[in-house]
Amino acid sequence: MNKNLVSSDYLVFILYFIIVAGYGYSVYRKRKSREHDSKAFFLAEGSLTWWAIGASMIASNISAEQFVGMSGDGFFLGMGVAAYEWIAAVALIIVAVWFIPVYLKNHIYTMPQFLKTRYNETVALIMAVFWLFLYIFVNLTSILYLGAVAIDGLVGGNHLHEIMIGLAIFALIITLGGMKVIGYTDVIQVSVLIIGGLATTYLALTIVGERFGVGSNPFSGFKALMDHAPDHFHMIIPKPTSESPQLAINKYLILPGVATYFAGQWIVNLNYWGCNQYITQRALGADLQTARTGILFAGFLKLLMPVIVMLPGIAAFVLYQNGELPQLVGGNKDKAYSAILGFLPSGLKGLSIAALTAAIVSSLAGKVNSISTIFTLDIYKKYFNREADERKLVITGRVTVFVAMIIALIFTWKDILGIGGAGGFTFIQKYTGFISPGVFAMFILGMFWKRTTGLAAIVGVITGFVLSVFFNEFAPAVLGHENFLYTSYPNGKGEYEIPFLICMGWAFFFTMVVMIAISLAGPRVNEKAFDLDRSMFKLKPSTIVLITLTLVILMAIYAKFW
Repeated sequence: MNKNLVSSDYLVFILYFIIVAGYGYSVYRKRKSREHDSKAFFLAEGSLTWWAIGASMIASNISAEQFVGMSGDGFFLGMGVAAYEWIAAVALIIVAVWFIPVYLKNHIYTMPQFLKTRYNETVALIMAVFWLFLYIFVNLTSILYLGAVAIDGLVGGNHLHEIMIGLAIFALIITLGGMKVIGYTDVIQVSVLIIGGLATTYLALTIVGERFGVGSNPFSGFKALMDHAPDHFHMIIPKPTSESPQLAINKYLILPGVATYFAGQWIVNLNYWGCNQYITQRALGADLQTARTGILFAGFLKLLMPVIVMLPGIAAFVLYQNGELPQLVGGNKDKAYSAILGFLPSGLKGLSIAALTAAIVSSLAGKVNSISTIFTLDIYKKYFNREADERKLVITGRVTVFVAMIIALIFTWKDILGIGGAGGFTFIQKYTGFISPGVFAMFILGMFWKRTTGLAAIVGVITGFVLSVFFNEFAPAVLGHENFLYTSYPNGKGEYEIPFLICMGWAFFFTMVVMIAISLAGPRVNEKAFDLDRSMFKLKPSTIVLITLTLVILMAIYAKFW
C-alpha cells in the first residue's frame, strides 16, 4: 500500500472537475434569462426532473461523515448500521406519499415559511435563526472539516488547509449558479460517487477473497466476510446481560436491538428527510408527480448506499483481524475506509478521491444554498427589506453563500469547534439529535392535526430539547439505572448511559403529550390549520410499483440478515 498519487490519478480527478464545472456552466448559461428570478435561483422552480431531484437528494445526503463514519461503524458494529440507510428508504416513501403533497398544495418553499403559514411568525423566526446556526456551525463546518481530513489522508497528509480552500471554492462555483445548477451537477456527482464507491467495494471484497484463498472475485470475498465475521451480519444487536463485555454494551448503546425501530430511527429519518430545508428544497419547486417520483427514486438509491459505505468497513475489520492493516491497531474505526483505499491501484485511487470529493462538494453546495434561501427569503426579505426586488434577492443570496462559507472556513481552520476530537459523525448527531424530537413533533402535528396551536409548537420545541438533554445526560443519575422507561448501561467511562435512540423516542413521546394537552385547551380547529383532502394522497400505478419494489427488496434483506 502507498498513498502516493501518480499522473493517472491526477488525470482522473482533473477530468472529473472539468466535466462537473463544464456541465454546471452550460446549465447556468441556459437559465441566464432568469438570472434574477429568486424562485429560479433558490428552488429551480419547475425545472428539475424527477431523476435530478432524486440524485441531488442523495448527493447532498452522502458526504464525508457517511464514508468515514458509517464505514467506521461497519468496522465496529457490522451490518446493523445499515438501518440508518434502509429505514431512510421507508421514510422517503412516507415523505413522498404524505408530506410533499401538504407542502406543495400550500405553496411552501422554505421550512420557516411552513411554520409561519401553519403557526405564526414567532415560531418561524425562532426556527429560522436556529436552522441558520445549526447549518453553519454544525453541518457546514463538519462537512468541510471531515471532507478535508479524509482527502488529506488519501493524498499523504500535510495539505489540510489547501484542501479546505479547494473544496470551498469548488462548492461556491456550483452554488452561485443556483439550485438548477446544483440539481443537475448532482446527477454527475452521484454517478461518480456510486461508480467510485462500488469500485472501492469491489476491490475490498476481491482483496478479502485473495487473502483467505477463496477466490479473486467479490462474491468469494463477501462469503469470506460472512464466514470470518458472522456477528457483523445481523441487523439486530443483542441486548447485553450482566456478563456482557464492554464492547457488546458499547454496540448496543449505538443500536439498541429491536428498540432501534420503535421510535428513534423514525424520528431521525422523518425529521431529516421530511422537515429539513437542506433536503426538501430540491422537490419544493416541482409539480406533485415529479416531486414524488424524485423522492422515491432517492429512496431506491438509498438501498445501495450501505454497499458503498458499510461493506468496506466490514472488509477492513476482517483484514484487521487477520493481521492486515497495521494502521488500525487499537481498532481505530474512523480510519477503516482510508485504510481500504490504500489498496487501490493507480488511477482507481484518483477515482476514489473524485467520488469522495463529489460527496463532499454536493453536500456543501446543497447546505450553503439552504442557508442562503432561509436567510434571504425568511429573514432579509421579511425583516430588513420588504420591498426588495428579484435582483436584490438573488444578489443577497449570493452574498450569503460567500459569508456562510467564509465563516465555516474560519471555524474549521484550527478546528475551533472540536469536530476532530468529538468525531464528526458524533458531533453532528449530538447537536442535531437534541432538537429533532421537538421539531418533528411540531411538523407532524401541524400537518395532520388541525387543533395544534402556535403556543403548543413553541412549547414543544423547548420541551423536546430539554427532555433530550435530560434523558441523555441526567436521567440515570436522577431516575435510576433501570425503570419502566429505560435500562441504562455502563459506558466504560465510569458513567451510565441510555441508548441515544431510546432517549430520542421518549423525548418525542412526552413532547407529543405536552403539545396535545396544550392544543386541547384551544379551539377545535385552529384557524391556520391546513385543508387536506384525499385526492392529495392518491397515487398513480407507476408510483405504487416503485414503492412496492423498494419494500420487497427491503423485506428480503431483513429476512436474510435479521
